[in-house]
Amino acid sequence: MSKVYAFLADGLEEVECLGAMDILVRAGVEVTLVSVTGSRQVTGAHGFTITADKLFEETDPAEADVLFLPGGMPGTKNLAAFEPLMEAVRQAAADGRRVAAICAAPSVLGDLGVLEGKKATCYPGYEPRLKGAVPVKDGVVTDGNMTTARGLGYALDLGLELAGILTDRETAAQIKAAIQYDQF
Repeated sequence: MSKVYAFLADGLEEVECLGAMDILVRAGVEVTLVSVTGSRQVTGAHGFTITADKLFEETDPAEADVLFLPGGMPGTKNLAAFEPLMEAVRQAAADGRRVAAICAAPSVLGDLGVLEGKKATCYPGYEPRLKGAVPVKDGVVTDGNMTTARGLGYALDLGLELAGILTDRETAAQIKAAIQYDQF
């Protein structure tokens, strides 16, 4: 079974995280919500409190098949400021493991230099931070081991894309039909 670690920081965009991760759980993927705040209680950009499964210190990011960074402000800045996570992302990229990010969070990947030569998308205005990438306006883009999404409106599409990669396209299509989603 594939494992995904979704990293939570105060100020994250709640639906970007939970929407995409919900799709993965439906696909049979093991999802762990990981707080980088030192507390399992993380407050999103819109005031919703999410209880993480684990603290960063309780995990080994090398065990995850996918490291996922949700967007939102100041959540994206808070993730970027947590150096142990940044080191884990650098290592995952170097190892060829999948890294996924949505909205403003692909800018973190650009700042780390892990998007070099890859197509990537992000929330409009963050394109200059996609250093070395080929910015595209698609809702969801997978290029090699990097998967990026433009924003909250594409959270389900991101989940379906990752479900298709981690399981198979048939499973993703079945989930899409079951949730009555006609957009992907």
